[in-house]
Amino acid sequence: MTTAMTGLGATVLPLLLVAARLGGLALFAPVFGSPVIVGRVKILFFIGMAAAAMPVLSASGALAGSENMGLWVLMASLALEIVVGALIGFIALIPLFAMQTGGLVMAQQMGLGFARFYNPAMGGEADVLENMLFLFALVTFIAMGGIDWTVLAVLNSYHYVGIGSLQLDDGIPMLLSGLVMAAIEMGMRVAAPLLALVFLETVAIGFIAKTVPQLNILSLGFPIRIMVGIGTLIAGIAILSEVLVEFIDDILGLMMTWYQDAGVSNG
Repeated sequence: MTTAMTGLGATVLPLLLVAARLGGLALFAPVFGSPVIVGRVKILFFIGMAAAAMPVLSASGALAGSENMGLWVLMASLALEIVVGALIGFIALIPLFAMQTGGLVMAQQMGLGFARFYNPAMGGEADVLENMLFLFALVTFIAMGGIDWTVLAVLNSYHYVGIGSLQLDDGIPMLLSGLVMAAIEMGMRVAAPLLALVFLETVAIGFIAKTVPQLNILSLGFPIRIMVGIGTLIAGIAILSEVLVEFIDDILGLMMTWYQDAGVSNG
């Protein structure tokens, strides 16, 4: 009985720890973190992925010592494993957050900010442009193999971050703040052409209002602003796609290397 329990622990504990790191993706990562997917399906998926990855990880020595952990050490290690997966998922989410930010800014300037509705894929309310650019970024992310790269980043992290060996130093907050600033900068770059044209349209409408006060500027200005915004999006979709692909490529590269430079050691 003791031998059987020992053998069971040597299998179950490493499986649980690997599933916890993969399960951290469910907090933020695109697709994996979607509230549309039922929680039980996510759990079964991550356990299956962990079972498939265990032979390779065990052969590389990445799971050494995990079968002999005490209860409190196991709980702390599980928390750290979830943090590692959540960080990788958060990095993968940045391109989608950047495009959503750009869509929010553009919609506000076009007068579409009041037309908000619940989007289950995003887990909250959003306007038309937010939804459109979010889905555009999601499709581009998937087409570039972002889902595969995200899972690969989790598995590759074992070469640098052993079980329960993540160092929670100031490198992680700096990484997170840098990612948020990069996303906001990207969102403003996406919205900048439309902001410039809307500014010119506002100046022109103001000039017309002064010279021809009989015109109803409110009924004239809003349709023109919406048409200018839609025309700008259509004209710049190719450039927007190139910028997004380049940004996603940079984020995928960071996702595969952040644990080498963020104050993390392998046990």
